[in-house]
Amino acid sequence: MRRRLLFCVLLMLLPLFAQASGFTRLAELADKGFLLGAEARLLDSGEVLGAIERERQLSPASVSKVYLAAAALDRWGPQHRFSTRLVSLAEPDADGVLHGDLVLDGGGDPMLTSEDLWRLTQRLHQAGVRRVEGRLVVSQWRYGPVECITTDRCQAHSRVANAYSALLSSAGVNHGSWCVSVAPAAVPGERARITSCDSQAPIVGIDNRVETQPDDSGTRLTAERVLRDSGDVMVVSGQISTNARPRTIYRASSDPARQSAATLLAMLGQAGIGVRDAAGVADTQPPAEARALAYVESEPLQELLLRTLNHSNNFMADQLALNLVESPRAGLVQAGGALEAFVAGLPDHGPVTLRSGSGLTPENRTSAAGITALLESMYRRPALFPSFVAALQSPANGVMGFLRRGSMTFQQHVMLKTGTLNQPVAVRAVGGYFRTRSGQWGVFAALVNGTSNTPWLNWQQVLDPLAADLEAMIDAH
Repeated sequence: MRRRLLFCVLLMLLPLFAQASGFTRLAELADKGFLLGAEARLLDSGEVLGAIERERQLSPASVSKVYLAAAALDRWGPQHRFSTRLVSLAEPDADGVLHGDLVLDGGGDPMLTSEDLWRLTQRLHQAGVRRVEGRLVVSQWRYGPVECITTDRCQAHSRVANAYSALLSSAGVNHGSWCVSVAPAAVPGERARITSCDSQAPIVGIDNRVETQPDDSGTRLTAERVLRDSGDVMVVSGQISTNARPRTIYRASSDPARQSAATLLAMLGQAGIGVRDAAGVADTQPPAEARALAYVESEPLQELLLRTLNHSNNFMADQLALNLVESPRAGLVQAGGALEAFVAGLPDHGPVTLRSGSGLTPENRTSAAGITALLESMYRRPALFPSFVAALQSPANGVMGFLRRGSMTFQQHVMLKTGTLNQPVAVRAVGGYFRTRSGQWGVFAALVNGTSNTPWLNWQQVLDPLAADLEAMIDAH
C-alpha cells in the first residue's frame, strides 16, 4: 500500500518535474559532456517554465554586452552623447594662422568615424584656421593605450587579420581599424588599385599583391595588417576581376590614437589647412584654459547600444565600459569593476565576474539566473527598457543570419543577444526576452560551455534545441 501511495505521488509530481526542467532538448547537450546553465520564466507571475543548473557560474561570452548596455543606460540615459573637440591654447590670427599646437581631445566616443573627423576639419576651417604653426596632437588622456589582457588583442599589436581584435583608446576612430578599398586595374594582369578609404593620398602603408583578372574570374582577397619599421602596413593578396566592384577591407590598427592622428592630418591637408610639425600622441589632459575651436557629438547612447549589441562590436563595448570608470587612465579590469559595482545593486542577481564589457575575456562568469535577473530589472524600468530591448535582435529581422532558424514562433516571439567563444573552450550563450501566445513577457538565458574533452560546438547544436524548447513554452502560455 505504501509503495502504491508513493508511486501515485510520484506520478502526480511528474508534470511538475517536466515543467521545472523545461529545456528537455537543450539538456541533451549535457550527455555529450557540455556544462549547461539555463532558465526561462514569466515576468508578471514569476512562474519558472524551465531550468537547468540555473545558478551555475559559466562564461557568457558576448552576452556580457547586456550588462554593459544596462550599466550605460543606468549611468547616462538613452540620449547621452560623447563629445570630441579640437582645442588649442592659441587663437587664429587675422591671417588664419594658429601659433601653437592643435589638440584633438578624445572624448571616448565609441563610434567616432572619419566622417566625424571631416566634420571637425570643416568646423575648424569655419573658425578661421588656415595653418597650424605647431603640431597636431591627439590626446588620449581618458584612457589609452589600454593594456591588452586577451591573446587576440595582444597579438594584434604586431599583426592581425581581423577588425574585432582592435586595440582601445579614448581617441580611437573607425573602431580602431584601418580601411582600404580594392578596385580592379583597367586591364588584366596588372596590380589592383588599392587606396585608403578616407583619403586620395595613402594614410596607411599598402603592400599590394592583388592581381587583376579578366571579367567574371572571381574575386578572392586576403588581408593582414602588419607593424613594420615604417609603421602599419596593409598586406593585401589575391585576385579581383576587371568587372568587379571595389571591395572594402578593415583591419585593426596597431595604435588607434596614431591612426586617428594620421587620418585627421590627411583630412586637414585635403581642407587646405597646413600643419607645420609632425603629428603626435599625448596621454596628458589638455589645459583647462585651452579654447575649443571645433567639436562634434556622437549619436545618442541608444543608437550606440544598438550598433554595439546588434553587431556584437567588441571595440564599442569595451570603449563604453572604460567610459564608466570615473578616474582617467583606466584599464579593462577597472572597467569590469565598474560593471560589477552596477550588478551589485541588482535584486537577486548573485555572483558575477566581469573583466570586460565585450566578453572577449574568457574569465567572465555569470549564471543563467543572474542574466534573467538583469533582464527583469531592465524590464521594470519603463524609461530605459525601450532603448535596452531595441538593442537586442529578433531572429527573423536581426543582422545575424545564423539566427534565422527554428519555427516562425521562435523567430517572431523572441529578442536576444548571443555570445561566442572558441578558446580556451567552446562557448555558446544566449539571453533575452520572449512573448507568449497570450502576450505575457518572459525572460530566458542559456549558457553552454565546453571543456577540454568535449567535441566541437556550433550554433546549430545549441539554437535548434533551444528554439524548440522556447517554442513549446511560448505556445503553452
